[in-house]
Amino acid sequence: MKRTEIEKKLKKELDKDRYTHTMGVMYTAAALAMAYHADIEKAMYAGLLHDCAKCVPNAKKIKLCKKYHISISAAEKHSPFLLHAKLGAYYAKKIYHVNDSEVLHAIQVHTTGEPGMNVLDKIIYIADYIEPNRKKAPNLEKIRRIAFENLDKAMIQILSDTLDYLKEKGEDLDPLTLNTYDFFINNR
Repeated sequence: MKRTEIEKKLKKELDKDRYTHTMGVMYTAAALAMAYHADIEKAMYAGLLHDCAKCVPNAKKIKLCKKYHISISAAEKHSPFLLHAKLGAYYAKKIYHVNDSEVLHAIQVHTTGEPGMNVLDKIIYIADYIEPNRKKAPNLEKIRRIAFENLDKAMIQILSDTLDYLKEKGEDLDPLTLNTYDFFINNR
């Protein structure tokens, strides 16, 4: 499916703010791909589709994951909004006909991250955090600058800030996010 067709379909599927965010992520991902000599088209497709399942209600996310045999971790069962990444990768393939495994993987890991992320994975994870419509994240201006200097440093800062935020709010930490942070700290 052509990117313009996907944009039209998503405009109908997502609420206005989510669509605005999605377009911001797509263009930010393209800019990061240019900066790091990554595949711009893959970055744009992954950015465009990263939240394609975000507006699915949480209870329905769980039902759909069970129906499509998508694994659900204990953390995802407790915080089903996390499932939009895995379900989004499934939708990208089945509904939007994206067959590129790198694009699908970047969509799948854009929320929690995972140890050993490739360049496209990092680009989507970071673009989701720094896109121009984001206003509230701590250290946002600093991370936006770092993102165009060093992907791994940007990952560490985002993961650190995310873990601090979750701890401060008393929310559960997804072990995968903690493992991802540990991976980046131990492999710099």
